[in-house]
Amino acid sequence: QVQLVESGGGLVQPGGSLRLSCTAAGYELDAYAVGWFRKVPGKGGEGISSNSKSAGRKYYADVVRGRFTISRDMATSEVYLEMHNLKPEATAIYYCEVRTTLPRKSTWRDEGQYDFWGQGTRVTVSS
Repeated sequence: QVQLVESGGGLVQPGGSLRLSCTAAGYELDAYAVGWFRKVPGKGGEGISSNSKSAGRKYYADVVRGRFTISRDMATSEVYLEMHNLKPEATAIYYCEVRTTLPRKSTWRDEGQYDFWGQGTRVTVSS
């Protein structure tokens, strides 16, 4: 089982930025497609972004496109989610999730397609 660890969350004012990081203990993330999801307690999960293994395909939810960027560091086997111009509605727990299949435009948001996920990192956007 792949153990994922998210980090980088915290409290930020509206308009601020954060960079989330995802690593896999004992595994190379290069072998997986990686997605970022967020969840608010009491509500369903929301797909934010996904990145194929080669990083050649990237998908974003409309609500974050242009402000969030998913990227990979092949040297350290980390996947990042850079978030800029954060809004209060971005407050949630953010999870990275991995899958062995190629994420496609029609499937990247489907959490059922992902095989492993971490414990999440909390992001709070508030003044």
